[in-house]
Amino acid sequence: MSAPDPSALAERVVEMVGRRAEAAVTVTHTRQGLTRFANSFIHQNVVDEHTEIYLQLSLDGRPATATTYRSDDQALEGLAGRALVAAALRPVDPAWAGLAPPAALLSASDLHYDPATAGVGPAERAEAVAAFVSAGDGLVGAGFCETTRNDRYFANSAGQRLGSHDTSAALDAILRVPGPDGGPSSDGVASTYSSRFADLDGEALGRHAAARARSGADPIELPPGRYEVVLEARCVAYLMDFFTFYGFNGRAVTEGRSFVALGERQLDRALSLSDDATDPRQMGPVFDAEGTPKRRAPLVEAGVMTGVTHDRRSAAKAGGGATTTGHAVAGGEALGAVATATVLEPALARDARPVASLISEVERGLLVSDFWYTRALDPKTLVATGLTRNGVFLIENGEVRRAVSNLRFTQSYVAALAPGQVLGMGDDGRLSPGGLHLSLHYAPSLHLVAWNFTGNASA
Repeated sequence: MSAPDPSALAERVVEMVGRRAEAAVTVTHTRQGLTRFANSFIHQNVVDEHTEIYLQLSLDGRPATATTYRSDDQALEGLAGRALVAAALRPVDPAWAGLAPPAALLSASDLHYDPATAGVGPAERAEAVAAFVSAGDGLVGAGFCETTRNDRYFANSAGQRLGSHDTSAALDAILRVPGPDGGPSSDGVASTYSSRFADLDGEALGRHAAARARSGADPIELPPGRYEVVLEARCVAYLMDFFTFYGFNGRAVTEGRSFVALGERQLDRALSLSDDATDPRQMGPVFDAEGTPKRRAPLVEAGVMTGVTHDRRSAAKAGGGATTTGHAVAGGEALGAVATATVLEPALARDARPVASLISEVERGLLVSDFWYTRALDPKTLVATGLTRNGVFLIENGEVRRAVSNLRFTQSYVAALAPGQVLGMGDDGRLSPGGLHLSLHYAPSLHLVAWNFTGNASA
């Protein structure tokens, strides 16, 4: 069967709602292939193809949403009917800011689309997995390889019409050295996320993961304390998720729940941060859930807070001439506007250095490969707790000396990146998933003055 036409479906739903309410429809047709492996053996290969139809409407200022994954007329009529009934039962929402007006895309609709990736099948994914496992030379591998194609179309009753196509590919996996006598194992992680499957080099990722796993064997324990650190890119992506969700979220700023004070230098002058879905290094759609074209949104320039993210609702609430920055997400009436395509870079490009150079400047500290299970303790100051995994190493006199057992940390991310706290930035910028699993962030490794470790992983 041929895939349904997203544009025809969106137009059909808008037509069904008609003059009864303001309506906005996003139709996304997704084809996702996933190959998972454990114990160096592919145990699952699945393909999921579906069409999501997401309807937002407002009936005399009473908004409601509804979703269906069916595309027949009965399902579409039911979708419109459910949303209209739900809206009629709700009170008027004074924060409803109306529909997005007609506006053209600010980038090519296929900016993040790669035809070759759209055609990748299980055989190609299996080859990438095999290359990763083979590079481990006997180590046990586990992880996944995934490819996705999305075709999106947006239509609203105000006349806005947009369409885009994007692809994504990922290989994210570990190699493991079993612990002696059943003791703790040592894992090394490696990953690549890109809009192009051709960027996934299973052999290179496997070599990196294997080297880390082997060097992580026989770890020593260190006491809790504040240590100078080099956080690799995967760790930094975890920080970015918290900054975007709790910090630069326009609703949180307006309601006083964010640390952000516009115009002030709250982070180190080495840092510049933007959200830019039009950057070729990023992935995903080039318009938001309200149908606003995405554009580059500066958030931090040389440590100074220069902007926050808004959807139509949060911009209207903020007042002062604020406008949407194209960061509406589904469920934004509760979540606010969230940056989903961040790019963290040095304020001066010449300041990016090899990670080995960052390590060489550490007299005594830690190299941290990965974080996990991070949770916010104080969303306003971004105090979070979490654990290390997949490799922690003691650095002495500029050289990596010994593996270290996993550690728990409790740290304000704002304080860790405050003025004077960033000693260097790596030239290894890449996409990595964040700790809240909201999006992928383009970020490099960071050399920081201190990170607060509060115990080992079992404490």
